[in-house]
Amino acid sequence: MTEPAVTRSHGERRVHLSGTAVPLPPDNGRTPAVHRSLQRGGERDGPPEPRKPRLLDQMREAVRLRHYSVRTEEASVGWTRRFILFHGKRHPREMGAPEITQFLSALAVKGHVSASTQNQALCALLFLYRHVLDLDPGWLEDVVRARRPQRLPVVLTRAEVKALLGALEGVHWIMASL
Repeated sequence: MTEPAVTRSHGERRVHLSGTAVPLPPDNGRTPAVHRSLQRGGERDGPPEPRKPRLLDQMREAVRLRHYSVRTEEASVGWTRRFILFHGKRHPREMGAPEITQFLSALAVKGHVSASTQNQALCALLFLYRHVLDLDPGWLEDVVRARRPQRLPVVLTRAEVKALLGALEGVHWIMASL
């Protein structure tokens, strides 16, 4: 009697006995989950439970649901990512107002960001807590705010206006005089 030939076809092991191919279980030392449940006498549990989307994917979905622009989505996800990394990859659900305050203050003091940049980060984090995590972070006190530059209006005196118009001619004089 001849020894059965063991061959591999498309990653499966098959034993050929008298011209028929019989599939063998995988040879990885482990029994697949379906086989284990049947060995225990149980039935197949059905499809595996779908995993809950990751936090940043939930953030993207919440922003898209409200029809915000793509740039707003990118900025919000970016600020959320920076917030998480700033606190050593802790989940925002474990953090609250003190951590938000610490992050925003660090942006102003160490990051030297402008007031509008700090405000954008604040809005992104408030959106995360209110609309994605369904938590109220509360009032954020003691946030070191980035200072807005003081803008003074430029006003010329009557003498300066007279000197300026005196230096202009033709069409430029007519436009400036209006």
